[in-house]
Amino acid sequence: MTDLIRDRRDSRLVDAACAAAEAAERTAGIDIRLLDSVGDLEGVRRLYEHIWRTGENNPPVTADLLVAMAKAGSYVSGAFDGDEMVGACFGFFSPPAREALHSHIAGVSARVRGRNVGFAMKLHQRAWALPRGVNEVCWTYDPLIRRNAYFNITKLAADADEYLPNFYGPMDDDINRSDDTDRIMVRWRLGSPDVEAACVGRPRTADARAALADGAVVGLGVSADDRPVAGRSDARTVLVGVPADIEGMRESDPARAALWRGALRDVLCELLTEGAVVRGFDRAGWYIVDRQESK
Repeated sequence: MTDLIRDRRDSRLVDAACAAAEAAERTAGIDIRLLDSVGDLEGVRRLYEHIWRTGENNPPVTADLLVAMAKAGSYVSGAFDGDEMVGACFGFFSPPAREALHSHIAGVSARVRGRNVGFAMKLHQRAWALPRGVNEVCWTYDPLIRRNAYFNITKLAADADEYLPNFYGPMDDDINRSDDTDRIMVRWRLGSPDVEAACVGRPRTADARAALADGAVVGLGVSADDRPVAGRSDARTVLVGVPADIEGMRESDPARAALWRGALRDVLCELLTEGAVVRGFDRAGWYIVDRQESK
């Protein structure tokens, strides 16, 4: 973390962010550093090809683009387990008035899954961004993937801001396959109390059972054979379920995976478009969504 800088913008917040990032890095047992050499950035390209299984003819990003981004002052980092790069993340700035960074691609090798490498990388990004005048980091994720929803909304305390149908169009890789690339845009408000707490190991709480007991309804459920079951969404709080393993389903039963994409779009996209707020994500596979009261 020696490459992180500090200024007088908010020394308490920046110092706390750096300390949290350093602790997460130690816990994960990795070394995270900013990257700018052609060799390292070529390593990012190869890692992404391996994670998304795209093949060398269709990489998610090229090394020459990363070289240009790093030179222009964008965020490009790699996580190393010894000499092996096991994670990488890069992002670019939004217009100056937004004081925001768009974190475009972050990926971690399956070999180190469960070691909280992704968490450490996001905290490194936060500690890098704050002293540079960035108040929020935005990125997208596939709302059907449970672990990503839990990581973003619960563990990092990012806010689900917008549902984006087929945002990237067709993507030729073995993760998305032929499915539409619906995404949720999240906003990670770097100085919010929820985010500060999450970064020191106090994530958002989300309890679908408690929400049901308090009057929530199921807007989208999961059948015994892992199919979407439409419900109702006319209550103050709506639970929206997702399957346990959409990635495996895309390989074994792409038709059923496509049903899930359409069903989730019908329910969650409509709720967010109407101004509802995702309060949290229960690890058992439920978005907890609150409608906003009319004024």
